[in-house]
Amino acid sequence: MSETSPQEFINALPFARALGMQLDSIGGGRAEISMAWDARFVGDPATGVIHGGAVSALMDTCGGAAVMSYPGALTTATIDLRIDYMRAATPGQRITARAECYHVTRRVAFVRATAHDEDSDNPVATASGAFTFDRKERA
Repeated sequence: MSETSPQEFINALPFARALGMQLDSIGGGRAEISMAWDARFVGDPATGVIHGGAVSALMDTCGGAAVMSYPGALTTATIDLRIDYMRAATPGQRITARAECYHVTRRVAFVRATAHDEDSDNPVATASGAFTFDRKERA
């Protein structure tokens, strides 16, 4: 684990705190972060569906946390993130993102992620991204 823990990483992000993100599990280049439904983040008042930007932020943060949990990682930043929205999240339900590093080079981690609500195994969204990161120097 890095000198800055992944939970500290999430807590240090005002946007993640404002969205009420919660670190559910982490380790070995994988992370799970969830976010409760909140009326402040609704994108369509007629349906109560959460705005895609909130889902995007959740998936980006989860991808970054997965990178931070990769052995030796110190810092990270998103280089590229592609999100495919599959369906609207069910209003009133918690959304959970899961991300994993599937390929890591010296300075770039490639990550896949999914976001689900409580209703279905069918994802709300999927993502793939590249994150730059700094490593601890070996002694």
